[in-house]
Amino acid sequence: MVDITADLVRALVVEQFPEWSGLPVTPVARQGWDNRTFRLGDHLAVRLPSAEGYVAGIAKEDRCLPVLAAHLPAPVPAPIATGQPGAGYPFPWSVRRWLPGDTVEVARDVDRTVLAQDLGAVLSALRVAPPWQGPACGRHSCFRGCHPSVYSDEVEYALTKLADVVDVAACQAVWDEALTSAWPSAPVWFHGDVAVGNLLTVDGRLSAVIDFGTCGVGDPACDLVMAWTYFIGDERKVFADAVGLSEDTWRRARGWALWKALVTIAGQSSPDPEGFQERALVQVLQDPVSS
Repeated sequence: MVDITADLVRALVVEQFPEWSGLPVTPVARQGWDNRTFRLGDHLAVRLPSAEGYVAGIAKEDRCLPVLAAHLPAPVPAPIATGQPGAGYPFPWSVRRWLPGDTVEVARDVDRTVLAQDLGAVLSALRVAPPWQGPACGRHSCFRGCHPSVYSDEVEYALTKLADVVDVAACQAVWDEALTSAWPSAPVWFHGDVAVGNLLTVDGRLSAVIDFGTCGVGDPACDLVMAWTYFIGDERKVFADAVGLSEDTWRRARGWALWKALVTIAGQSSPDPEGFQERALVQVLQDPVSS
């Protein structure tokens, strides 16, 4: 990982965008793992990949977000300028429009039912954005947008490792159902990481969608996992109605949620000290979500 500080960002801005050199640079309170984000004055943000493996995601966002911004009902962090390596920093970086708001992860005033409606509307609009300008799903999207069977080996390994921890038969049944269908239409846009940390809210309403580093075109089922990781009870039905996708798609989506929960609990993915994915697994096994 590169040590990315406010001083480094300030040096990059002064060197490459002197018109903004007088603006203060401050780190945002909650940083992601793949990228570091800094405020640049009141209306701009600087986004820098933290390691070489995340450079392609920034480049993809710079290429794709201007296309998507014109088609989505919620703002996205479209790039204003792209910087080059410099000041000891080895990767390209970008300047974006700053989008105010708190993430759903920390906001305390979210109207969850309204969020279900608003997020469903964004995902519906995303599916009808022109797909020919988007990259086909694959390694760059961590295989989001592909068929969930791409992670069958990981699921089988996790179920073996967790044989005394989870209901293996119930998990296997969910996974088997997820593999019985495939996206039957032309590839469509997907975000790839629809999660509480990538949705901004203002006054309790969805105000922006961020972090499109794993976006692409393919099967949109991967974007529906918040049905189990966040929404509960009737909120799931509201979300499903707003999304407007088939029951087959929801079965694949449930498979995506199951995969993430299992590999996290089994220690194959990022740590989960607060048990977020353990709770998600309970929801996955309890509620199949019918559209």
